[in-house]
Amino acid sequence: MHSTIKPYQRLIVMEEKIKIRVSIADRVYPLTVNSDQEEGIRAAVKKIEAMTLQLEENFAMRDKQDVLAFCALQFASQVEQNRIQNEEGLDNSKEKLVEFNKSLDTILLKYHIK
Repeated sequence: MHSTIKPYQRLIVMEEKIKIRVSIADRVYPLTVNSDQEEGIRAAVKKIEAMTLQLEENFAMRDKQDVLAFCALQFASQVEQNRIQNEEGLDNSKEKLVEFNKSLDTILLKYHIK
């Protein structure tokens, strides 16, 4: 019997999993990730390593737990700040759209288009 894929059926594509090893704060962690995530993970590890080095040098932090805690705080703060800025940007865009809509209504009423 020959099976065909119907248009409404959804194809599930299994992403290729790969095994990588990353080093964070002098420890090596083996990970299994989707191949399309490897670049992002390696870039994140580089940022963590750079930040931990900076914290160790600038604040004389030697305890790895303290360094990683401050590193996590820094990254979490950046994520939250970006979220806040995006929300403010959306609010600003909404205000501009409301103003534009009012101006458009005025023009349409003036020329009896509405």
